[in-house]
Amino acid sequence: MARICDLCGKRTRVGNHVTRRGLAKKKGGVGRRVTGRSKRRYKPNLQRVRAIVGGNVRRVRLCTDCLRRGSIRKPA
Repeated sequence: MARICDLCGKRTRVGNHVTRRGLAKKKGGVGRRVTGRSKRRYKPNLQRVRAIVGGNVRRVRLCTDCLRRGSIRKPA
């Protein structure tokens, strides 16, 4: 089962983890240098919740953004 929000379609995204060394210029150094980049994944914070979908109570996987927004009705 893929990590995808059933409501908004948010899914795992790919980015970089950037490693730096050195002291920042504003702290008296010569600046930060990038010494490495490695791939990483940003995963959505999915929660399994019971919700009313099409008049029926179902378990759906929602990201916390959709839960906080309250875009789906929860059963009483």
